[in-house]
Amino acid sequence: MSEKSNIYGLLLAGGRSVRMGQDKANMRHPDGRTLLGRTLELMEDCCEKCFVSLRHDQEIPDEWPVSLNTQILRDPVDGSAGPMSGMLIAMKTAPNNTWLVVSCDLPRLDPETLRHLIGSLQTGETFLAYRSEFDGLPEPLCALYASGASVLLEEAQRQNFCCPRKVLIRNDCRLLEPVTRRALENANTPEDWKLALMP
Repeated sequence: MSEKSNIYGLLLAGGRSVRMGQDKANMRHPDGRTLLGRTLELMEDCCEKCFVSLRHDQEIPDEWPVSLNTQILRDPVDGSAGPMSGMLIAMKTAPNNTWLVVSCDLPRLDPETLRHLIGSLQTGETFLAYRSEFDGLPEPLCALYASGASVLLEEAQRQNFCCPRKVLIRNDCRLLEPVTRRALENANTPEDWKLALMP
């Protein structure tokens, strides 16, 4: 699968960033862009349309780097079940599309990683993800969720487990080996941030 005409992008930026002590989406990458802005630009290059997932009460910064082709989606007012809340809201807007879901805390993410992921999706696959360099398990927040994925996510939510990684494991998601070392290294704490930016 190489065409982007059926790929919608969802950038997850609604976390509270408690461990980081500041909003990760607005942290500055060494190239000068915010993490949100940098990741969104990478996604816009390979997605027909992009959406940004936020908490229901999250303020929009003055220098919000979204294009006219980007929509903002909000978590429910009555609470969020983590990333799956934003994913399900997005997928309901376009249930027949394949969704590229990416979290905003991946400072080393590169175009090759996204292009390889999209180009590797095979007909009939519901999920496709990279294998974690850390523990060998699926990386659910840089992954593809094709048509039909929302049904499985909703069923998982009804069973009171809201971990996208477990959904991928339970459904035998095919895993790709990373094409760029450390591209999916996330930053949840100031220490993670320092390590992620080291060569």
